[in-house]
Amino acid sequence: MPATATPNNTPTRDEKDSMGVRQIPADAYYGVQALRGSENFPISGVTPNQAYPEAIRSFGWIKKAAAQANGELGLIPKEVADAICKACDELINGQYNDQYIVDVYQGGTGTSNHMNTNEILGNRATELLGGKKGEYTVHPNDHVNYGQSTNDVTPTMMRMTFLSLHGPLMESLKQFTQSLWNKSKQWENTLVSGRTHMQDAVPITFGQQFSAYAQAMEDAMDNVAHAAQRLHMVSLGASALGTGINTHEDYRKTVTKYLAEYSGLPVKMHQNYFQGTSSFGHFSDYSAALRSVAIELEKLAHDLKLYSSGPRTGIAELILPTKQPGSSIMPGKINPIYPELMDQISYILQGNDMIINLCAQNGQWQLNVMMPTILLKMTESQRILTNSFKTFATECLDDLEVNTEIANQRIENSCVLLTALNPYIGYAAAADIAKKVLAEGKSIGEVALSMDLTDKLTGQKIDQARLDELLSADRMTQPMAPKA
Repeated sequence: MPATATPNNTPTRDEKDSMGVRQIPADAYYGVQALRGSENFPISGVTPNQAYPEAIRSFGWIKKAAAQANGELGLIPKEVADAICKACDELINGQYNDQYIVDVYQGGTGTSNHMNTNEILGNRATELLGGKKGEYTVHPNDHVNYGQSTNDVTPTMMRMTFLSLHGPLMESLKQFTQSLWNKSKQWENTLVSGRTHMQDAVPITFGQQFSAYAQAMEDAMDNVAHAAQRLHMVSLGASALGTGINTHEDYRKTVTKYLAEYSGLPVKMHQNYFQGTSSFGHFSDYSAALRSVAIELEKLAHDLKLYSSGPRTGIAELILPTKQPGSSIMPGKINPIYPELMDQISYILQGNDMIINLCAQNGQWQLNVMMPTILLKMTESQRILTNSFKTFATECLDDLEVNTEIANQRIENSCVLLTALNPYIGYAAAADIAKKVLAEGKSIGEVALSMDLTDKLTGQKIDQARLDELLSADRMTQPMAPKA
């Protein structure tokens, strides 16, 4: 199309679609449908390149696989298929990310993003064949999108995008979980007062407590890995509704083969192409698995804030790394910035999960039109979890310390140590000791020895040596039958 100029002397070209003619910047690789999309959805000001560049790369893999398959099956000319594949390689390498101009919040199932892709590739492939932008020797619909629909391309793109982000997420989770296991090993003999109902309970080691955090996170990580397995099934070849209309009978098998080859992801043909376009339960499952991680993360963050509270007027049994001043007015104040951050990350994940579930359940009949929001929220959840776990592990957990002086003092002053004496003196006698300890402000040892108690198992009076034995850490923190 001939170039014209706007009043500000920016060269433009005319492009026509079924709704009419519009002026496009002459050097733009996007076209008229992307322009309409950008005008229709002035919502957040955020574009795909800013929110999820991995999705653009996934579009490139899909379009390259489709062009290769359609060329191989004789459905589009070989030179056209080759040009599209070359343009796709450039798209995969990020050369046209800035040409995605439609807001991430959009109606129409994501058709605007899809056509934005088709227009970029059509214009670039046209150039590679000696033409000019806007001439569309390689047509966005007839060639780049041959045998495809937003209804099968976009769900496939979403699965590949989520899988691309899944690998780094799992590595970050493993690093975080290993940091928890490391602390469990480091503190396997470090006693701390247990607490239930926010009240004193029997002693536990910090190693045992951190093993609980580590195992819970490991279980949550397993949930994520399991849910990801269903993301490997792609429905490319479903075309409009799952019927495969306008596709070759060998297209599904061929395009999936090339998609796996080009992306390096272990994708496979969907078990049911109608399900692939109409049901997004697999996305809900994956999001729910991320939510389980977020819940365990929040539990840990809350505990760390409590354990490190104070340091003079709180619990102060753990010492968080000092990273920045905590107040603009109170000198010396240090805040638990990483646990606070983790709380907020958890809330975002849980909120995103609710949004994803609402979107997944509101896809009527043969298509779910909520794909843009699911894509946006899932990629946000994956990205912030990945970055947060790396930061939390290296900047907080790895340098976490125990204030052993305070922890030991709390144990010594706790009446619940008397629980260990129950098999030897009986519950009632132990309760009497507790009352006197609280009333008189004396230690357990002082009160117990003054009461002239008899050991039920030995029949002898309990002296200091026997009392020390019965209140040993071994007897309080692991299964051990009462012994005479």
